[in-house]
Amino acid sequence: MFNVTALIAEEHIRKAQEEGKFDDLEGRGLPLHPDEAANLPPELRMAYRILKSSGYLPPDITAEKEISQAIDLLEHLEDEQERYRQMQKLNVMIMQMNERRGRPVTLENSGDYYRRIVEKVRVAEDKFAKTGVKDNGNKE
Repeated sequence: MFNVTALIAEEHIRKAQEEGKFDDLEGRGLPLHPDEAANLPPELRMAYRILKSSGYLPPDITAEKEISQAIDLLEHLEDEQERYRQMQKLNVMIMQMNERRGRPVTLENSGDYYRRIVEKVRVAEDKFAKTGVKDNGNKE
């Protein structure tokens, strides 16, 4: 089958290449970003890209982003009691996501943050256990 539109488009692209219009494009020579929809079936990829470009993300991806943001925020908290409370909230978020998915959440991108936060919470638990301070800040 003869596709006139494809031939015209190819001609325009070839002409632009010859004139050097593609020489100064941003990201030239750099590897392409991995396709986020590569793990989806081919018939769903276009729908995923349309929904993503319109600002909609599936609930699992939204929840995963919220978990990552919570981990980032936890790293910068100075107050040990607040950090402990936020860590408890993070654990609830992860538990809820695990229940929805039916499989554990993997935090491989932020595993180092998570490890450091868990270590800090353990230090805080030890500290509060020794001083007799409860979560609400009152002495026992």
